[in-house]
Amino acid sequence: MKHTATGRNRHSRGVVSGLVALTLLTAACGGPSPKPSPTPSGQYPWHTGIVATTFWVGEIFDPTAADGSQVMSTYDSQWMQNYGGCDGVMVNNTCQTEARSQAKGYAPTSMTPKQNPFYLDLPFDDVNDPTAFAERASVIPWANDPGFAGNAQNTNFSYMKNQWVRIRKDGHECYGQIEDAGPGQYHDKDYVFGSNDARPANKKFNGAGMDVSPALNSCLGFSDLNGESDKVDWQFVTRDNVPAGPWLNTVTTSQVQ
Repeated sequence: MKHTATGRNRHSRGVVSGLVALTLLTAACGGPSPKPSPTPSGQYPWHTGIVATTFWVGEIFDPTAADGSQVMSTYDSQWMQNYGGCDGVMVNNTCQTEARSQAKGYAPTSMTPKQNPFYLDLPFDDVNDPTAFAERASVIPWANDPGFAGNAQNTNFSYMKNQWVRIRKDGHECYGQIEDAGPGQYHDKDYVFGSNDARPANKKFNGAGMDVSPALNSCLGFSDLNGESDKVDWQFVTRDNVPAGPWLNTVTTSQVQ
């Protein structure tokens, strides 16, 4: 069974607005929010030993599921088109993943991406999931920072999309931008933003807490091009803490579409 990353067609705008309004009325009754503030050193907490699976723009692993296609993402209804096409190779009219090389900046071999090929998802959909939408301004640590503040009720704005994440595995360190939500869960605030290294709520796909792109898969030295056993450590980072590397060759800046 493959992993899943939510598709934007899971909810229409009208349905989302109604669900969000209902959730906002009850959000105050929820449990305490995690405390995701940076550590005294200015760094966000590390999340360790997290299973990371692989997904890619153009992947269709379950055509019968509303969130079974990476032709769109939760933040971009035309993700594949805006990205520039299949983030891999076309085999029998199917977009499949492929190994990437450091020499070519981990880019796909048959196309030039229009957006950052170093992308990932985390299980907090702050636009389409009504629970996450209601909580986002209080649990996302940068929600009140310049450039973000004042957008709590803006369904065309995501606090998560394009945010940077540092990922480590077996001595490798790579960086990527959040461009989707998943796997399996869509408002797992305790895992995503908590400071106690909580385990993902997701129980599917070997308990995966992150999907990474083929570029990140190869950059991090995963043992499988599309497996469910590789584990990583990760943390949020601010843009000014992202070092030079192939992940800066093409940076994604577009908002919700």
